[in-house]
Amino acid sequence: MNNCLIYLDNQASTPIDPAVRDAILPYLSEQFGNPHSHSHRYGWVAASAVRDARSKIAQLLNADDEEIVFTSGATESCNLALRGIQGLSSELNRNRIITLSTEHPAVLETAQSLSFLGFEIVVLPVESDGLLDISKLEQELNDKTLLVSVMAANNEIGVTQPLSTIGELCQNYGALFHSDATQAAGRMPIDVDSWNVDLLSISGHKIYGPKGIGALYVRSGVKLQPLITGGRQESGLRGGTLPTAQIVGFGKACELAVQKFDEDTHHISELTSYLYQELRKIYPDLRLFGHEEHRVIGNLNIGFPGYTAEEVIQISANRIAISSGSACSSATIEPSKVLLALGFDNETATTGVRLSVGRFNTSQDIDVAIETLGALKGD
Repeated sequence: MNNCLIYLDNQASTPIDPAVRDAILPYLSEQFGNPHSHSHRYGWVAASAVRDARSKIAQLLNADDEEIVFTSGATESCNLALRGIQGLSSELNRNRIITLSTEHPAVLETAQSLSFLGFEIVVLPVESDGLLDISKLEQELNDKTLLVSVMAANNEIGVTQPLSTIGELCQNYGALFHSDATQAAGRMPIDVDSWNVDLLSISGHKIYGPKGIGALYVRSGVKLQPLITGGRQESGLRGGTLPTAQIVGFGKACELAVQKFDEDTHHISELTSYLYQELRKIYPDLRLFGHEEHRVIGNLNIGFPGYTAEEVIQISANRIAISSGSACSSATIEPSKVLLALGFDNETATTGVRLSVGRFNTSQDIDVAIETLGALKGD
């Protein structure tokens, strides 16, 4: 790989923080014990490391340690949240699940699969800026609603939803509230209490931690069915040996997110604003997708006049790493489902290019991006 390639795809995955790497290394070598081995020091050390990491993750979310359930990542966390409530459906006589048209496939496809099991799935539209019209949600809430799932920050356009208001509405109707906060962690403050959420998904590799590890916050008292059985790990919610090294890295990443939040926010916001303003000077009719203010730091989803996203990415590929949106669907060249959900036509929905700035980007990186993307005008 060309070491001069500027990385501006931090919403797909963040580079691992050096402090996270250093925290992980001992658990890949001398501290190799199974955290579920209770009869010797190797197991005790691993178990202690897992407890410490769980506490750091809980602190990031303003949750209690025992409310954190480790998973393989956000996709599994979303699946556990949605599929795990099946037992509550018959117990509470509720079968309605409400979500948004702009949700990640981990939520939309999982919800769709539940429709074959007798669940009523309601997929609400969003406004042209990506925000949910709260009145439309309230119209669909009733005493049959079991769960509402709304993303905290969109993975393509970065738009943030009014979670506290949504959560309060869910409480009024006795419905559980799940939020996929994968793109929010480290980019905006998360407070499970003020957000009124019962379930919340996050992932390690979006927050400068390792891949293959995530967590689901499960509010105390919420009863879920496990997806993976074969052991009583994670309070019976997920069987299998915990990956100590990945968990340690995840915990360290969350600790750094708390410590560096103000610094990251200032740094990333400043670089993103500079990038956007300079590109607007070159392309006055540059289109920004999603609400201009209600969005996470670092996200720019923009359309260049006269170019498809594929063309922009290919022309820029030797100098900057950017994407057309979700990494989960980047192999398929088609209009963005998120942009289509915002009401754009097929042609416009093929133009969205996602640039996402991160902790380790520099002003020099942004200058290269501006020069590279600005050169499109001469092609």
